[in-house]
Amino acid sequence: MRELIDCHIHTERCGHAVGTAEEYVRAAIARGLVGMAFTEHLPLPEGMDPENHVSLPACDLEIYLVEVDLLRQRYPEITIVTGVEADYIPDRMDEVRATLADATRASDGARMVLGSVHLLDGWTFDDPNTIASWESRSVDRVWEEYFATWCDACRTGVFDVMAHPDLVKKFGHMPSFDRRELYREAARVAAETGVRIEVSTAGLRKPVGELYPGAELLRAFCDAGVASTVGSDAHAPDEVGMQIDVAYEAMALAGYDVVAFPDESGGWRSIPL
Repeated sequence: MRELIDCHIHTERCGHAVGTAEEYVRAAIARGLVGMAFTEHLPLPEGMDPENHVSLPACDLEIYLVEVDLLRQRYPEITIVTGVEADYIPDRMDEVRATLADATRASDGARMVLGSVHLLDGWTFDDPNTIASWESRSVDRVWEEYFATWCDACRTGVFDVMAHPDLVKKFGHMPSFDRRELYREAARVAAETGVRIEVSTAGLRKPVGELYPGAELLRAFCDAGVASTVGSDAHAPDEVGMQIDVAYEAMALAGYDVVAFPDESGGWRSIPL
């Protein structure tokens, strides 16, 4: 029997999810998961999320860390890892690093940092509320900018894992050119920098209707020797572990034989697919 894990989970604390952390743990246990990682959205730099709609309020960071630690003690039947998801914001990375230091310093602090590219020159390209902006932009140029930014994020050395690697396709916007060169470069940079990637089932629930990353990009990562973990990007308890078996199958088809899982000491272990 496969050991299923989910390394990308949010809670109501981020402002755009529902359910308490304990509800997510109970859902994971009910689904038969052996391990899970909470990856709440790291507080954004001052002024970027004034209403706390898309990230954890700074005042709640310590509360979040303690909450997950208590759940780890309360539910020993499942491995619970504390993590955070941090945005790559090129001109404000000093602030991101400072907040990450606060999140990882304590003994009950975050042990895994997911990196995400959600912003391109201030435009949240994956936000349904700004989807109309795609109409006035060159899809080809957006794709090129996205992958260049993604590679820059890898080079920072800040992130353990890059979440949903081809998020730019979320609404189904595809470039007119052959994407393989972008994919090869992304895989090369990930391999050189030692960053892992995530196979995310969230894309199956979005307009694009496929995993992040797609089969061709996932194969490029595998061929380059880039380790991979998996996640649902759950924003509700019933999404925990959703279609993780599909992610495992895709990884196996791409050539992977193990999936990476963070441990509580900050290291990683391999789980056979």
